[in-house]
Amino acid sequence: MQKLSKGLFMQFLPVKEQLDILLRGVAEIIPADELEQKLQKSYDTGIPLRVKLGVDPTAPDVHLGHTVVMRKLRQFQDLGHTVVLIVGDYTAQIGDPSGRNKARPRLSHEQVLENAKEYQQQFFRVVREDRVEIHYNGEWFSKLPFSKVTELMGQFTVAQMLEREDFHNRYASNSPISLHEFMYPMMQGYDSVAIRSDVELGGTDQKFNVCRGRDLQMYENMPLQIGMFMPILLGTDGKSKMSKSLGNYVGVNEPADVMYHKIYNLADSIVENWFELLTDVSIDEIKKMMADIAAGSLSPNAAKDRLAKEIVSQYYGKEAADAAAAKEKEIHSGNAIPSDAKECKVEAGAYKALDLLVAIKAFASKGEARRMVQNGGVKIAGEKLSDPMTEIQISGSDSLLIQVGKRNFFKVNF
Repeated sequence: MQKLSKGLFMQFLPVKEQLDILLRGVAEIIPADELEQKLQKSYDTGIPLRVKLGVDPTAPDVHLGHTVVMRKLRQFQDLGHTVVLIVGDYTAQIGDPSGRNKARPRLSHEQVLENAKEYQQQFFRVVREDRVEIHYNGEWFSKLPFSKVTELMGQFTVAQMLEREDFHNRYASNSPISLHEFMYPMMQGYDSVAIRSDVELGGTDQKFNVCRGRDLQMYENMPLQIGMFMPILLGTDGKSKMSKSLGNYVGVNEPADVMYHKIYNLADSIVENWFELLTDVSIDEIKKMMADIAAGSLSPNAAKDRLAKEIVSQYYGKEAADAAAAKEKEIHSGNAIPSDAKECKVEAGAYKALDLLVAIKAFASKGEARRMVQNGGVKIAGEKLSDPMTEIQISGSDSLLIQVGKRNFFKVNF
């Protein structure tokens, strides 16, 4: 076990001050009273806590929803503790059933490893690479004898598994539940045994899995980890969990101007929550901003401008955040093109405007395109399109710029 002198900790603060930092934004701790005890023991002995996060790189993209937990890891790091990242090269081949109404598609080991490379690159935009242990859980699962697997599975019952809402709902609706899915919580729990975790972080949807780590540590006569659960971040629509498939996400690798735009246009109802979970602005200052908005002395857009700059600065720096804000104004005035303008190709020739708009997939149908044109929502080469049957001649080597609505741009190449 690594032991550090108090002087070697980056911020070896008294326990109360550590708690003030670590409890911000936390939805639940299980058991509630043990975090303070663990922090006090760490402070007294100089031995940092081992703080675990397990990830299954089933997809390589990281968005701000994922960073809620990552930012908490960074806080633990800055207080001198050790982050242990478990890359689930074995668990990802099963797929976490949490919140699912059917089994996840199984990935090949090669695909998981490829996803893991890109995931780590994005992970280290939030978490310090020099204070992280990285383990692939194939390190232990590839060597675990079948007798040990059955021994571990014997610590759980089918009734326990069916207490989970997702499994319960699938069972009640006669949807198939494969036996390998029951192994997932056991495997995640055994990760905690393998790396001797003190604290495991996760979203509130991970409560069942994280508590299995405590069960198996108890079975192995080890000190028990605590579970620290962060709320699920709502997407930019303010209604659903942030998800790339729903289009309400902000990716950490998106260009600064795109990131700024998405945050600046998020739903007013979640501005306070995003400030708390995604920035270091003090809670008192956040509450004052919200009170000023309620009183009418501060506009919601002014608060969202600050929020967007705070978040963009974390990934690109203050200068880039200010430039992104300026570019947003230029885009709205028609003097700039956003970085996420869609590039598309068509054959040279003459097109009716409606045919061209559908060909570049700006609209799903001619009827939808016609309505937008009639409402003045389409510009071609900077000129508002008034007649949906206007003939557009496609030729030459230059791109044709088409704008749909305030910020959807298409660069049409020939």
